[in-house]
Amino acid sequence: MTGTVLDTATSLVKAPLLHKGKVRELYDLGEHLLIVVTDRISAFDYILKPGVPDKGYVLNTLSKFWFEQMAFFMPNHVVHTDVELLKEAIPDAAARELLKDRIMVAKKATRIPVECVVRGYITGGGWRQYQQTGFVNGRRLPEGLRKNQELDHPIFTPAAKNDVGHDEDISIDRMMEIVGEKVTLLLQEKSIMLYTLAHTYCEQRGIILADTKFEFGFIGDELIIIDELFTPDSSRYWEQDKYALDIDIDSMDKQPVRDYLSNSDWDMNSEPDELPASVVEETARRYKEIVHLLMD
Repeated sequence: MTGTVLDTATSLVKAPLLHKGKVRELYDLGEHLLIVVTDRISAFDYILKPGVPDKGYVLNTLSKFWFEQMAFFMPNHVVHTDVELLKEAIPDAAARELLKDRIMVAKKATRIPVECVVRGYITGGGWRQYQQTGFVNGRRLPEGLRKNQELDHPIFTPAAKNDVGHDEDISIDRMMEIVGEKVTLLLQEKSIMLYTLAHTYCEQRGIILADTKFEFGFIGDELIIIDELFTPDSSRYWEQDKYALDIDIDSMDKQPVRDYLSNSDWDMNSEPDELPASVVEETARRYKEIVHLLMD
């Protein structure tokens, strides 16, 4: 970790930019994709300033770690993560040093347009649905559940991908209409398997993996995991010693940013002011802490 902030790599990478997301940038290397993970941070559908030092390093390092851990159980899109093999696309040595541990060369896959969410605990958006209706994504849950309660079995609660705005929670029946019954059931099985494996690993390290989301794609007939895996941006991590029912548990991610914005006078409809240094520092600390807890 360097403590630097990478806002964009567009001036560093000499390859066509295919897509610039809230955090990731995708470049075309011909046969493969180059994914650059920046330090940009978003909340409430806005990209905020300044970025969080080393956030991209954390996300990329954790994804690499988890892809390696899960490779026996499920193939993924990773080709390599060595920036020194990219001298043609990133000819400048200083640029390669800046992008070290922030890149992933990936196989090109046909993305499945559904986000595969697994919830092991009833919290967050799932809890809000349950409070209002007793259902989550069209699935009835037992009566009398309490906020943050662990479910008897993890549940699969997909979301339709939207390139603009929030993804849309959908039922499994609706997912079947989009991608077919066979693919839906396969994705449900693989998603719950991956979540269960990671939940057990985290539990042994004093961490609760409350929920997570996956993206999958096809290369020919082969189903693979793409994008990121079990990062603080795609997963809700809790410290076991902070776990309790009926409260808002402080998660190990950009919670300080969300809390700050929610308690400020920002109207959530206009460009927000820059984040205070104290909020950025606390957020950076949390991202780095989860790396140490999971990998050390």
